Amino acid sequence: MKRRDFLQSTAAFSASLAFAKAGRIFARDTAVDQWRTFEVTTRVQVLKPSGATRIWLPAPLISETPFQKTLSASYQPQGGEAKMIDIKIDSLGIVAAEFPSGVTPVLTFTSQVATKNYVVDLSTPSKAPKEAPADLQYFLRPTKLLPTDGIVKTNAAEITSNSKTDVEKARAIYEWIVDNTFRDPKTRGCGVGDIRFMLESKDLGGKCADLNALYVGLARAAGLPARDVYGIRVGKSEMGYKSLGASTETVTKSQHCRAEVYLSDFGWVPVDPADVRKVVLEEPPGNRPLDDAMVKSARARLFGSWEMNWMAYNFAHDVALPGSNRAPVGFLMYPQAETAEGRLDSLDPDNFKYEITSKETTATNG
Repeated sequence: MKRRDFLQSTAAFSASLAFAKAGRIFARDTAVDQWRTFEVTTRVQVLKPSGATRIWLPAPLISETPFQKTLSASYQPQGGEAKMIDIKIDSLGIVAAEFPSGVTPVLTFTSQVATKNYVVDLSTPSKAPKEAPADLQYFLRPTKLLPTDGIVKTNAAEITSNSKTDVEKARAIYEWIVDNTFRDPKTRGCGVGDIRFMLESKDLGGKCADLNALYVGLARAAGLPARDVYGIRVGKSEMGYKSLGASTETVTKSQHCRAEVYLSDFGWVPVDPADVRKVVLEEPPGNRPLDDAMVKSARARLFGSWEMNWMAYNFAHDVALPGSNRAPVGFLMYPQAETAEGRLDSLDPDNFKYEITSKETTATNG
């Protein structure tokens, strides 16, 4: 079954102006207006089915953005049935498959996406498309793991107390995250994103789904629409950061969550404080100080830009898996499955048995 083709993004911005004012954001002559295409394939097999089996996979963004467009998507449920379910407000596409008892459930999902390095020039107000007030309000709401009251609101007010504009607020929260959190290599997967627990316990360690969720929650509590962007790294970094890219075409464990904040004069702005802390911990020789040149470069770049060797899935929180009578998942970034025995461990791809591969297919100018 072939999914409909998506409209190409019409958003554009001046690469030369962005580069001139961002201070060499993209190194090695990487062009911000060059589209790269990737073919990403997820293959899931449930090794121990029991009764009816259900599998859910995140699809690439269903909405057009300045940084990504979905070219095609297809899925093959071996021995079962599958359909694509779209939830527009979160740009959430879910491949939902069901397999009867007595078959070995296998689901393959292949998508082709084009991505483009994403830079927002924050030195000059832009003519970014205005968002509907209802949509912005949606990205101010609290969720189960992202409350905006209590200790979250108190911290947001303290962090932004000297900020006069929304840009200053957004940057103050970003700098606070970089200064006060740390990447914890012992965290399973990408983390949970329980920001109230992080602030109350003063345990500010974790991975991307923790640290960037903290950014999003604090931004919302400060009155700035913000959203997590769940996705996966699909290619090597062309900017000299070994830790910020996929090392091989097998990207099964390369999931990565980023964040966006909405600023009135600029539209949606990309940020990624979690990757700054990843550079600190993982770039050789490791445990780099914050005043290290590579860390400072990443810190400057990741407020206002993303390198798009990464594919975005969705903006969704508290995702109710279609057809499941079990609790929603906090976010949908990993394959999910259930049998009559219960929900499988999505962070155990060897026993759950799934593999995700990515290969770059072409590079074309926008």
